[in-house]
Amino acid sequence: MTIDVVAAVIRREDTFLICQRPLTKKRGGMWEFPGGKVEAGETPAEALIRECREELDITVVPGRVLCENLFEYPDITIRLIAIQAELPDGEPRLLEHSDARWITANEAEGFVFCPADEPIVAALRENSGK
Repeated sequence: MTIDVVAAVIRREDTFLICQRPLTKKRGGMWEFPGGKVEAGETPAEALIRECREELDITVVPGRVLCENLFEYPDITIRLIAIQAELPDGEPRLLEHSDARWITANEAEGFVFCPADEPIVAALRENSGK
């Protein structure tokens, strides 16, 4: 069974927000884009808004889909939908993650991302001309 998961690509000028998974979770210590599972009856955009509120106490405005990819982890198969999102105001608060950073596409290679998130990083590098 494949589970739909959304990831928020939140930009601030030439940076984007990444979050570090807590060590107590699967893929702990790795970096990811904030988001989570699309619940029954939700659209991906609705899930993105809910997940960002639950994880970071922020309200985002979803935009266009940046990319989608299917990824099979040993424990789960996901269809990751990366959605560009605006953060009109507010600052992220760490409610579920260990850390959060605003980084450029060039700085991304200094972080270990969850494998399913790597195509998002590649798309951001491509879009930044790198």
